Amino acid sequence: MQGTDIGIDLGTASILVYIRGKGVVLKEPSVVAFDQDTNKILAIGEEARLMIGRTPNKIVAVRPLREGVISDYSVTEKMLKYFIQKAVGKRSLRKPRIAVCVPSGVTEVEKKAVEDATYQAGARDVKIIEEPIAAAIGAGIDISKPCGNMIVDIGGGTTDIAVISLGNSVVSESVKIAGDDFDEAIVRYMRKKYNLLIGERMAEDIKINIGSAFKRAETVYYEVKGRNLVTGLPKKLNISSEDTEEALRETTSKIVDAIHSVLEKTPPELAADIADRGIVLTGGGSLLNGLEDLICSKTGINTITAEEPMTVVAIGTGKYVEFLAGYRDEQ
Repeated sequence: MQGTDIGIDLGTASILVYIRGKGVVLKEPSVVAFDQDTNKILAIGEEARLMIGRTPNKIVAVRPLREGVISDYSVTEKMLKYFIQKAVGKRSLRKPRIAVCVPSGVTEVEKKAVEDATYQAGARDVKIIEEPIAAAIGAGIDISKPCGNMIVDIGGGTTDIAVISLGNSVVSESVKIAGDDFDEAIVRYMRKKYNLLIGERMAEDIKINIGSAFKRAETVYYEVKGRNLVTGLPKKLNISSEDTEEALRETTSKIVDAIHSVLEKTPPELAADIADRGIVLTGGGSLLNGLEDLICSKTGINTITAEEPMTVVAIGTGKYVEFLAGYRDEQ
């Protein structure tokens, strides 16, 4: 039965849904807005994201997933149900088979919470897959071969680093530093250097437009709007990509350190493979300008970003379902 195999990339920043035979059918921010008085959900996804930092007191816009882990179970369950229905449509009579991707560092309890929430949201069968494996499959790497591939998946809440061989991760590390931390670092820097208070949406715009992890060949500028902490009045300011490189230096170097520590634990034969094949970056956080150059300059290993870094995990999760379905068909 076509269309009933679904892969879900359950991310801190966004949720992507992949349907077998159709590809990625939905990509929305994992944000839910609800009324605190009645507990009624008002908006989910992009509509709710636009409300962050702009709602009256009784309405809150929250991210039910923090650092890749469910922080609010009932809201996550409702959000999953909404996205699954939106992706599959009402016409599906048979419950779908769903693979959900989670960060490599999650505990068994956290995995169980994701599994339960997915069953509650209407799945017939649930498979949990670790993020780096999904990222590798999505990036088109044949993970079944006995050779080492290094994947660095930088999401919204976590960065997952793994060396994969024969379909499993040999060495892996999950650090709770990723895209959201880039935003927070920019907020802190603007406050400290320019006495300017900016919101997380503005910080994200700065990161996307002029964010840099490595010195750019030519400097670019961006107009920032916020509140002057000295006068308390709104203020506009032009900042440069060099500012962002300075703002993000501490956060990006923590990711480089984590990559270093995984490389140190990698068996020599697999390390030799990685030196040949390079490091593959995936996830939305890998779109930060200059990140490839920074990792390459610090490790001496050629670093490339996957073609569609935002969607590779969702595609890999979906293909994992197909891989299992094919495997079952052969049995």
